[in-house]
Amino acid sequence: MAAKSPAAVAPKRPVLSVSARKIKDNTADWHNLMMKWETLNNNGFTIANKIVNLKIGTQFKDNKLEIECDNIASDCGKLSPDYNEELEMFCAELLGTLENMAKIQLKMEKLCSATKGICDLETYHYENGDCLTPLFHTWPTTYFYEVSFKLTEMYKKELRLKQTIVQEIAHTADQDLMMVYLSSWLYQPYIENSNKLLLESMLLETGHRQV
Repeated sequence: MAAKSPAAVAPKRPVLSVSARKIKDNTADWHNLMMKWETLNNNGFTIANKIVNLKIGTQFKDNKLEIECDNIASDCGKLSPDYNEELEMFCAELLGTLENMAKIQLKMEKLCSATKGICDLETYHYENGDCLTPLFHTWPTTYFYEVSFKLTEMYKKELRLKQTIVQEIAHTADQDLMMVYLSSWLYQPYIENSNKLLLESMLLETGHRQV
């Protein structure tokens, strides 16, 4: 029986090390968490927009009532129970969205810590005589931690901003300030444009994306 030529043998996929497998799993988790964050951000904007529209509409009605009442009745300017209930409902929804975003940010922190642990392990092996080679293609292990740290800091700062918005948006009567809060929530100033590039770079390096 003729031996198979080397060209006829299908090449085996390289077996990933434990560290490489963990990094690859972490990268997939980063992708999923960032996608969930964007969904929550869009949902939160919709809720915040309802709060602002409700407050502005009520301010318009109050101004109209003040002109019509002309101090005839002392309770003309009181807010209706329906307004209070609706505002409370929207605020509760926005707070719930914020709490879910906080859970995502905490998971990002844990991913960053796990990546730091992998870097420390790889450094330990290197210091004990093992060759420090890239886990995948070109990235040193430390670069995965650097990227994770950058992303974590972006979302940590953004979460703090959103906490302020949730605390203030229902209590301010300044329409311009309400618009600033809405715009800040939607466009997320602390999350830099590079965040998607950093994620895509990790996905490419770990093989989740094909070149």
